[in-house]
Amino acid sequence: MRQMKGFLTKAAAVGMVLLGLAPGVLPAGDAADGKELYTALCTRCHGEKGRGDGPDGATLATKPRDFTDRARMQALSDQELTTVIKEGGPALHLSKDMPPWGIALQDQQIADLVAYVRSFSAS
Repeated sequence: MRQMKGFLTKAAAVGMVLLGLAPGVLPAGDAADGKELYTALCTRCHGEKGRGDGPDGATLATKPRDFTDRARMQALSDQELTTVIKEGGPALHLSKDMPPWGIALQDQQIADLVAYVRSFSAS
């Protein structure tokens, strides 16, 4: 009986990972789809080229993140970027000016945004 319980626990864990339900498992993002979302939702603050120089960004107390800063972007995990997009800046003790998009966007859309944002600092 104990072996069966252990087997079922392991099988459930593997199933969760395969289905993308386990914590920390992020869907793969599509940068092309992310570009459309970025243009519609992010350029006003982060700028067209991701430098944090959008027209609304100039009015904020904290300058929006410069996604072309390779060192800074490499230091951030996809999970951290996902959290900030989904829950807003305060979720990671960042600017309150970064709004939460988790209500408006699905997880796949957020993953697409993460992929596109990463493209600004790619070599």
